[in-house]
Amino acid sequence: MSLQSAFTELARSGGRGALVTVVAVEGQRGDGAVRSRPGAKLLVRADSDVAGTLGDRELDAAALAHAEELMWAERSELREGPGGARLFVDAVAPPPRLVIFGAVDFARDLCGLARTTGWRPYVVDPRTRFATRERFPEAEEVVAAWPEEAFARLGGIDRATFIAVLTHDPKLDDAALVIALASEAAYVGAMGSRRAQEARRERLLEAGVPAEQLGRIAAPIGLDLGGITGEETALSIMAEVVAVRNGHEGGRLSHATRGRIHEVGA
Repeated sequence: MSLQSAFTELARSGGRGALVTVVAVEGQRGDGAVRSRPGAKLLVRADSDVAGTLGDRELDAAALAHAEELMWAERSELREGPGGARLFVDAVAPPPRLVIFGAVDFARDLCGLARTTGWRPYVVDPRTRFATRERFPEAEEVVAAWPEEAFARLGGIDRATFIAVLTHDPKLDDAALVIALASEAAYVGAMGSRRAQEARRERLLEAGVPAEQLGRIAAPIGLDLGGITGEETALSIMAEVVAVRNGHEGGRLSHATRGRIHEVGA
């Protein structure tokens, strides 16, 4: 199978990776011309498995670095390589993953909204009477297990995993947060009043969580929309998650001074 075909299959199967192609080779290196040619390709998968070569060790190293950055940033770009080479990095990624801890009522609304916006929602709760497929038909998977086992069953936590802790149960909240904060999760949000947050902070410190990690928790979770209903609460959470994924603060567009606005294809 050619590298292009392998990349096409990776994209079709919902995998993550990047195909780096030499677009142009210009200039000289210290020891002579760059040993590559336009059209040379290198395929990098999420586990850093590499196939192919650009024909030059320095170019391969640069391509690997660019690929690993952009496959997780989930965008494709033209990049500069050693010796004036120009590299096109074509990245693909599966739909983003939202892991919801707590099979509470409005988690159903959050699952539905996540699914509508193209995310893959998962629901985790060790209470088997609540964590059922019947209650969460929109979920990619419902896992009735404690956080450590649940994360293992879901394949761990990567840089594209977003986590929302909604239970209001310190035993479950803390167990989920200890694992999430020690991971590469892109986002960790948690329900709770300011008083509840302070109590949580003290518990997590006592559990050995470094103080600097606690700053990663988005709490109270969600954007300040003034929502009251379960649907509005779900919208608040989903809005913050989308903003974080896109590197935005989530303010009003009428107050925005930079960035793209409503850039949606036809």
